[in-house]
Amino acid sequence: MAYWLVKTEPGSWSWDDQVKKDVEGWDGVRNHQAAKNLRTMKIGDKAFFYHSVNEKRIVGIVEVVREFYPDPTDATGKFVQVDFKTVKPFKTPVTLADIKADPRFAELSLLKQSRLSVMPIDDASWAAICEMGGVTP
Repeated sequence: MAYWLVKTEPGSWSWDDQVKKDVEGWDGVRNHQAAKNLRTMKIGDKAFFYHSVNEKRIVGIVEVVREFYPDPTDATGKFVQVDFKTVKPFKTPVTLADIKADPRFAELSLLKQSRLSVMPIDDASWAAICEMGGVTP
């Protein structure tokens, strides 16, 4: 199993939206590196659900339940989406400021490639961030 972080603008698609829908396609990714990451995801992989823009915090965990397929919002046919199922919310959201303040995360993609919307998370960082958020990995 691999771990990921996916970013969304809560005004467009929030954790509450995800919870209500339960399973939803992650569409609209137009960055080639982020799209490559979507293509790499496998059923059972888990991802942090990150509210970007003003909130800048991890609020929950989702799981891949369908591997990549064409993104119907992409007229060019170049980009893909995966389907995520809601797993659980964080008891305590983990903010970007929390992550920046912790030296364990100095090499995390979230800090190195801050504009990337879909990124891998290493096992140790996954466990540490889950602990910070009050959930079991």
